Amino acid sequence: MNTTQPESIGNTFYEFLQSTGFAMLSWGDLIMMAVACILLYLAIKKQFEPLLLLPIAFGMFLSNIPGGELFHPSFFAGGVVHWDMFGHGAGLFDYLYLGVKLQIYPCLIFIGVGAMTDFGPMLASPKSLLLGAAAQLGVFVAFFLAVGLEFTLPQAGSIGIIGGADGPTAIFLTSKLAPELLGPIAVAAYSYMALVPVIQPPIMRLLTSKKERAIRMKQMRVVSRREKILFPIFATGLICFLLPAATPLLGSLLLGNLMRESGVVERLSKTVQNELMNIVTIFLGLTVGATATATSFLNVQTLEILGLGVLAFGCGTAGGVLLAKFMNLFSKDKINPLIGSAGVSAVPMAARVSQIVGQETDPFNFLLMHAMGPNVAGVIGSAVAAGLMLTMLK
Repeated sequence: MNTTQPESIGNTFYEFLQSTGFAMLSWGDLIMMAVACILLYLAIKKQFEPLLLLPIAFGMFLSNIPGGELFHPSFFAGGVVHWDMFGHGAGLFDYLYLGVKLQIYPCLIFIGVGAMTDFGPMLASPKSLLLGAAAQLGVFVAFFLAVGLEFTLPQAGSIGIIGGADGPTAIFLTSKLAPELLGPIAVAAYSYMALVPVIQPPIMRLLTSKKERAIRMKQMRVVSRREKILFPIFATGLICFLLPAATPLLGSLLLGNLMRESGVVERLSKTVQNELMNIVTIFLGLTVGATATATSFLNVQTLEILGLGVLAFGCGTAGGVLLAKFMNLFSKDKINPLIGSAGVSAVPMAARVSQIVGQETDPFNFLLMHAMGPNVAGVIGSAVAAGLMLTMLK
């Protein structure tokens, strides 16, 4: 009787079992997949910015499946793209991640954001610029705290920009200053953007009284089409000449806005608002999530970055609210301090949160359009802060 065949089948079956993800599973993989499932729950059940959170969470889940070989952190070790390794089993996310490393996705996202943004509320109320600037307080608080934790100055600048609540800006700046920290900073920035409805309201309620939250603001003036067309041209010339380092981001943002407001390239405007924006969001979300592997995330440095990031976000929220309260000491037309929190740049999430918290006190108080002024000012503010960091620290 031939016994070699059963032994051969047994060995084959054993080899198959050894090749499965179950055999290679580690505690780190399990922890990261559990985190991914929590983020999926928040995206699907709680609907916390699912367009961002769902692809990030699923990219994280896929990247931590043992043996999947979708993403190889070693290909980007030390913040450098090791092109020679791409000929040896590169995965899908390795190729998609190049759009992050080469700073392609952030600029494309900003074109789409510009095309979807109406700067009218900010132009109607120029003091919105001050609120957007005040909300960058968290950037600099986190910067100095990171320096105190012995991060290098470029690393501290990259960590601080998380406080701007602007994922593309965080990716752009980190790619240039501290590419070795790109994974945790990108995940932190986008995760906190999605968690705006969780992080901001307690801070807003803590810093304002019921009377302040009930302030009703006057209707804003109508901004002319000419003003809206001239703004992106003027702003590009002024800001980009002052801070050339911010040109890729601000130039992309204001190009998209000019497409929107000019009215002569409607087809291009719709494309960057929809098809281009959706495609890049999918690629960016998946690849940002893919960087959250057990080996790169389960360490003290990453936990420090996540902690500093949420602190930066909180300080930015507080900065906008507190400046609005200070301005009310000298202003005849009172500002509802809740709109100051919208200066953190997460468009239009932060503005919606201002509206929601305001209507908890007065259901007939409509703050959304007023909050959009600081909100879009915050987009410019975070890009300017990134330009300053890049100019001084590179």
